Amino acid sequence: MDAEPKIFMNSLWQTLTLATIPLHQWRRTSYLYHLVGLLQRWRRSSWLMQWGDELGFCLLALVFGLAPFVPNALIGLLLFACGGYWALLTLSDETESPTIANRNGLTPIHLLILLYWGIATVATAVSPVKMAAFAGWSKLTLYLTAFALMARILRSPRWRSYLITVYLHISLIVSVYGIRQWIFGANALATWVDPESPLAKTTRVYSFLGNPNLLAGYLLPAIALSVAAIFAWRGWMPKLLAGVMAGINTACLVLTFSRGGWIGLVISMFVLFVLLMYWWSIRWPQPWRSLAIPTLLGGLAVFVFLAVMLVDPLRDRVFSIFAGRGDSSNNFRLNVWAAVIEMIRDRPILGIGPGNTAFNKIYPLFQRPRFNALSAYCILLEISVETGFVGLCAFLWLLTVIFNQGWVQLQRLRQLGSREGFWLMAAIATMAGMLGHGLVDTVWYRPEVSTLWWLMVAIIASYYTVPPRPESLAMPAALAS
Repeated sequence: MDAEPKIFMNSLWQTLTLATIPLHQWRRTSYLYHLVGLLQRWRRSSWLMQWGDELGFCLLALVFGLAPFVPNALIGLLLFACGGYWALLTLSDETESPTIANRNGLTPIHLLILLYWGIATVATAVSPVKMAAFAGWSKLTLYLTAFALMARILRSPRWRSYLITVYLHISLIVSVYGIRQWIFGANALATWVDPESPLAKTTRVYSFLGNPNLLAGYLLPAIALSVAAIFAWRGWMPKLLAGVMAGINTACLVLTFSRGGWIGLVISMFVLFVLLMYWWSIRWPQPWRSLAIPTLLGGLAVFVFLAVMLVDPLRDRVFSIFAGRGDSSNNFRLNVWAAVIEMIRDRPILGIGPGNTAFNKIYPLFQRPRFNALSAYCILLEISVETGFVGLCAFLWLLTVIFNQGWVQLQRLRQLGSREGFWLMAAIATMAGMLGHGLVDTVWYRPEVSTLWWLMVAIIASYYTVPPRPESLAMPAALAS
């Protein structure tokens, strides 16, 4: 009797997460997919397109190599180039050879992203500020097409490792400059701390990004990936470099004094360490498997408690989280959230359309006096106000599919003992941390951070295998129980 409900729940989970969707049948019946291969004859005769993946990697490396140092307009131009190049690669794909039938990397994640993009398109069409929403829709389209290129190129372990290495070296430069600001001082470019707080004169580093909260969001993936690199890179020198990167990136993030960044760091490190213990537990005897997670939780709790109690600036900043409206930053967010909730109530189904330009057109009609805002300062509220509850449901469904795919592929790589599993664990942990940070901040929508979010999604999507093994499709044990 107990087996039947479990089988039903597993079947329901597989359907919800699109784990068993026959993508090959969808490709045969999709009108859009019929465009694939339209230019394949031209590609066969093109000398330049023989280096298709190499050129795609160069474009992506430019995006992540220049993002912290150049204006957003240039990042947008590079993203446009990435999207156009992805379209060119897709239209010129070979379709006859069964060995490259999934060369473009189509996954269930792609289908949910396409669904969300479709909802955002409809929200743009019915927006009360259509031109402003179209600007936001254009930015969203750039990010999603860049994701498509990344998911395709990163299917190669070599290019995946190279692109992560590019980002880690750039983040090291950013962190070193941030620590230099802490040592020699830096002028605050905005009111980042309550002037009545004991930390009012504390230096909050921002490096090349101009904002400590933005810097914290930028460094979150670097910390998880550099920890993963300690185990993924071969040789003692690369491992030592990865350890140095992890330490410097973590120190720089802490010195941003970004409370949202700290929340994201704690979440991402917790998730990463849990996944690492799961990865290694396959070789452990049973008593150690049972004690691993409680020991990890206890160790992390003691470390965080001692850090908060012994470091005065850290203690003051953490305690300000619980100050309610007594802290100016908290009070600002509470007033913005109240206004945004009224905006959602006004247009609950499809929202006002994507992008901060549309938000800035509508928000003044609902804002509290003296509380101007560029966004909702919360991912879930932002998605709800932009695309309504329909878009929010699609986004939550997308997250479910992404994390399930990550879990499924992690099980497969764990059985194989592949080092590639460390990058996958880092991507999963980073996404959890970025979501935690994004619940209380607005940096998730800045190009420097948003491109990293879609890089993490692309890393997870790049591990997708066709078809997945039946035993790996079961619901995660924690959910099944």
